[in-house]
Amino acid sequence: MKNEKLTTDEYDALGHVERGAAHDKVNACVGRNAKRLSGLKMIQYGKDGRLALTDKGQQTLFLRRCIGGLRAVSADPAAKLDADVAVFLGKKSHIVAREEGGYGVTDKGRESLADIEAQDKLK
Repeated sequence: MKNEKLTTDEYDALGHVERGAAHDKVNACVGRNAKRLSGLKMIQYGKDGRLALTDKGQQTLFLRRCIGGLRAVSADPAAKLDADVAVFLGKKSHIVAREEGGYGVTDKGRESLADIEAQDKLK
């Protein structure tokens, strides 16, 4: 099985590809990481030579945003979440809307955060 743990630099490269390039050349961050990300099937080269995110790459970035959102709500219940992240975390019962505004982290959300933190320590 392939090691699919990404570094911060690789996440940044995915973000650059997601936003798209203003010109034909890729930046240094993407250039350093393109081979590995392509091998993990997170980006692909088009017929015109441009890089594009695959569904797997988009899902990886979305999950990173969800983890960041869950951490933010855990630290500050009034933290702003993107609408799609809030809907996803709500459907998965990781957060609940509070009457006074913002979100609260559920027991399931706290368990997930604990699992994520434990995995991060294993790196």
